Amino acid sequence: MANFNKTSVASDARTELHDKLNLTGADISVNNLPAGAGVPFVHYHKKNEEIYFVISGKGQAVIDDETVELAAGDWLRVAPIARRQFSAAKDEGISFICIQVRENSLEEYTADDAVVEQ
Repeated sequence: MANFNKTSVASDARTELHDKLNLTGADISVNNLPAGAGVPFVHYHKKNEEIYFVISGKGQAVIDDETVELAAGDWLRVAPIARRQFSAAKDEGISFICIQVRENSLEEYTADDAVVEQ
């Protein structure tokens, strides 16, 4: 059995990777909204923060009634309790990755969690 999983992502409206990659510590989705489109609901989470990376395009997020403009290259972290809704700009679509993880669960990272073999 391999110690890795690989998948390819098309330009579907939304692709969730937790099943495709057998993720056990995060949920990741790839999202594509055409110009003028938006996620049709406001949502928040009980335990998980979300980290967004804008791959291309532009749009906005409304977070707790505050509009945050988004463009390619932007990163955004949203606390679980914050109410959020995303949309593309009227004249341009937006593609973004959403990484969902348990808030305050990171204990070790980068070199602290690595075992270097010599």
